[in-house]
Amino acid sequence: MIHQILQALQIERIDDVPLLLAHLKRMQVAALLDKHFPTHGNWAGELTFGEVTCVWLAYLVSTGDHRLNQLEDWASQRLELLTACLGKPVRPQDFHDDRLADMLDALYDPLVWAAFEQDLNTGLVRVYDLATQTVRVDTTTASTYATPEDAADGLFQFGPSKDHRPDLLPIKVPIAALDPLGLPLVTTVVAGNTADDPLYVPVIAQVQRSLGRGGRLYVGDCKMAALDTRAFVAATDDHYLCPLSAVQVPAAELERLLEPVWDGGRTLTAVLRPALDPTEPPREVAQGFELAVIQTATVEGREVSWKERWLVVCSTAHAQRQGAALEQRVARAVAALEALNERKRGKTRLSGAALQAAAEQVVARHGVEGLVEVQMSTVRTEVSKRKYKDRPAEVEVREESRVVVGVNTTAVAAEKRLCGWRVYATNHPGLTLPAAVLSYRGQYGIEHDFARLKGKSLGLAPMYLQTDSRVAGLVHLLSIGLRVLTLLEYVVRRSLEAKGEPLCGVYASQPGRQTRRPSAELLLGAFRGLDLRIVEADGIRYCTVSPLTQVQRRILQLLDIPSSVYEDLAGRLSGSG
Repeated sequence: MIHQILQALQIERIDDVPLLLAHLKRMQVAALLDKHFPTHGNWAGELTFGEVTCVWLAYLVSTGDHRLNQLEDWASQRLELLTACLGKPVRPQDFHDDRLADMLDALYDPLVWAAFEQDLNTGLVRVYDLATQTVRVDTTTASTYATPEDAADGLFQFGPSKDHRPDLLPIKVPIAALDPLGLPLVTTVVAGNTADDPLYVPVIAQVQRSLGRGGRLYVGDCKMAALDTRAFVAATDDHYLCPLSAVQVPAAELERLLEPVWDGGRTLTAVLRPALDPTEPPREVAQGFELAVIQTATVEGREVSWKERWLVVCSTAHAQRQGAALEQRVARAVAALEALNERKRGKTRLSGAALQAAAEQVVARHGVEGLVEVQMSTVRTEVSKRKYKDRPAEVEVREESRVVVGVNTTAVAAEKRLCGWRVYATNHPGLTLPAAVLSYRGQYGIEHDFARLKGKSLGLAPMYLQTDSRVAGLVHLLSIGLRVLTLLEYVVRRSLEAKGEPLCGVYASQPGRQTRRPSAELLLGAFRGLDLRIVEADGIRYCTVSPLTQVQRRILQLLDIPSSVYEDLAGRLSGSG
C-alpha cells in the first residue's frame, strides 16, 4: 500500500512563485500587458500574453536565468501550482521557446513599450504611494555573444564596456529610477557605441510624460551635465543636479574659483553626515561654497536663459585619497627614473638621446609632468691604460650619462590643494549645499539597479540572443522584474520602519540575526524549500502544501499578501486530470 502511494505521489516545488505571482497581480502587470500587447488571434491555449509574461517573470526573478529554452521544462514540473495560481488550465506548450521569442519581438516595439511603461508607472506610484520628487538617470552596458557579422547596423556595436569585456559586443541601457527606492521608470536600449550625452534628454522627457513636468529634481553624473541637457531640464521647469566635468571646469578655472578660499576670504559651509549610531555626533564629510552663474542655450529653436548655482565642494575622504595617490605616483616615477642609472649585469646602458627619451616616457607614463624634474648629466672619467706589446700607453676618456631627478615640491603642493574639489551644477533654488552633496552621494542606488539587472538576480549579462528586437525585448522584460524586486524590498522595509521592529530568520544559519533593511533576495530566499505534494486515490486528487514558518508568515504580512496564496493550494481536487 505504501509503495503504491509513493509511486502515485507527485511533488512540485513552489518556493517563492505564489508570492511573486500575487505581487505581479497587485502591480497589474498582466492587465497592462494585455492592454498594450493584445493576444494574437492564433494564440493557442487559455493563457493571455500578460499571464504568460507573469509566469515568465516569476521564473526569471526566482531563478535568475533568462534562457528561453528553460522555461517550458520548469513550468512542466509546476503545472498544478500554475493552474491553481492563475485559475486556468496551464500547458507546458504555453511556454515554448518559439512563443517566448515572439513575445520578445513584441516587447521590443519602442512606442508601445513607452506607452506601457507610462501606464505602469502611473499605477505603481498611486498603488504604493511613492514619492516622485527625485529621479536618478544613468546608463550601463551589457555584453552579448552576438557575432560581428550580426552587428552591421543594429544594436551590437563595439564601444566602451562597463563589464570589462572588450571582446564582446555590448548594448547600452539608459535607465531613469525613482529615488531613494531605485524603482525603474524608463528603460531604453541603444547601440553599444552610442555616446552617453545625447541619451539623457529623451529619457527625462519620457519620465515627464509619465509623472508630469515642474519641480522634479533629476540627478546624474557628469555625462548628464552637457549644456543641452541642463537647458532642456531648466526649460521644462524641472531641476537638475550633476557634477561638471574637467572639460567644463578645467584646472585653471578651478584654481581661479578657489583663490578666495586659499586667501582666507571665503567662508566654507560644512557638510555633515549623520552617524549610523544615533548616540554619536554627525561626521563632517565635505565643505564648500556656492556661486551664481547665468546660463544661456537654445532649446527647440528658442533661446533659454536661467540662473544656475555652482556648488564648489571638497570631499574630505576624496581629498585624502587623491593626495595619497599623487604622492604615490610621484614616488613611483622617481624610483623608475633612478632605476635608469642602475648598473646591472645584462642591462643595457642608455646614454644621450636614448636616456632622455626613456626618462620622458617614465614621466608621461606616471602623469607627473611639471611635478618631477629631470636633468641629464654627463660624467667624464679619465682612465690610464698601460703599454701592452705594440699598444702604446694612453689616457682614455669615458663619458657616462646619468639622470638627475628632482621633485618640484611647490608644484606638488599646488596640485594637492586641488585634490577633492569638484563643481556641481544645479538650478534648484531651495536645495542647500549640504543637501545637494548628500543627494548626489546617493547615486550608488541606481548602480544597485544595474548590479541586479546584470548580476545573479536577473542575469541579463551576458546575453546569447542574436537579434536586436529580442535583446531589446529581453531588457524591457527584465526591467519589469527589476521593478518587482525593488517594490518587494521597499514595501517590507517601509512596513518594518512603521512597526519599529526588526526582521529575524532570513539569514542562513543565523536565526537570531536581525535586520531592518532586508534585501528582496533575502526575502525571497526565505521561501526556498516549500513544495506542493499531490497524490491520487479512488479518482480523487489530494494536495498538501509545506506548512509556512513563522518567518514566512511575517514576510507575507509585511507585504500585505494573505497567507492563503500558499494555504489555498492544499485541498481535494476531484477528477484525475
